[in-house]
Amino acid sequence: MKASPKVGNAPPGFSTKLNDLVALAEKAIDGLLPRADARPPRIHEAMRYSMQAGGKRLRPVLLLAAARLRGAALHDPLPAAVAIECVHTYSLIHDDLPCMDNDDLRRGRPTCHRAFDEATALLAGDALLTHAFVLLSSHYPTDPDLAQTLVRELAAASSSTRLIGGQMEDLLAEKQTTAPGGAQLEFIHLNKTAAMIEAALVMGGHCGGLLASNEIDALRDFGRDLGLAFQIVDDILDATADTATLGKTAGKDARAGKATFVTLHGLETARQLAAGRTQSALDTLRRLPGDTAFLRALVEHLLSRKS
Repeated sequence: MKASPKVGNAPPGFSTKLNDLVALAEKAIDGLLPRADARPPRIHEAMRYSMQAGGKRLRPVLLLAAARLRGAALHDPLPAAVAIECVHTYSLIHDDLPCMDNDDLRRGRPTCHRAFDEATALLAGDALLTHAFVLLSSHYPTDPDLAQTLVRELAAASSSTRLIGGQMEDLLAEKQTTAPGGAQLEFIHLNKTAAMIEAALVMGGHCGGLLASNEIDALRDFGRDLGLAFQIVDDILDATADTATLGKTAGKDARAGKATFVTLHGLETARQLAAGRTQSALDTLRRLPGDTAFLRALVEHLLSRKS
């Protein structure tokens, strides 16, 4: 497992809280995944290999933080946090496959299809996607309305019109004879990246008892801006950082001829766009109830991250 996140010039207490939330997520992942020796062990070893490779755990951290905006969560957010990380990790496994981006490195270690084989990686991704909905449908028995809401939210975010749709549009853009414009690039990443960040926040809000439509709308708006800012920074890092720092292959987007915020707008304008989306996310935090200090510090941290 990777070391705890490095936070830099964050406010006092932020690093501790971030590390505590990551640790909670890691423990829940270990406890809520099928055992590695459950039959057939190869599929469960592959699921655990990819899920327990570390990473920022951004989506579960956002879910847990949103659940605590008003203090202690009304409902246990950990099964939901693991569920959304299952879907995110499934998407990474499939994204790395030879038929997609054909990558060799993810989260600082060989991709699932390199560590096992292509068929096992495909099934491990399928199994993680399925397991996410097993968790949501079985861990909230005393509140079926909440379970239904969480299932609906995650299913919509990972559907053919959101996460998968963004991935499809991204693949189609690579085959275009003309470079994608700003509207197409934004569509790709509103769905491929921001949809799951929105879902994490909204699911956390529901676990924390934030039910008013204006509160849910604020979480969605916050997630949309944060998701785009996160993606723009990812594009900047792909163009400027090295593989060892990133934990994944640096510069692969440029080599593959992918359209990114950097290739479309240039490095300096991309940095300005990331700062603008970050500011929009920070402005939206004022519409949320409770203590938003941690979320504010996290947003600022993500803008200046190095990996």
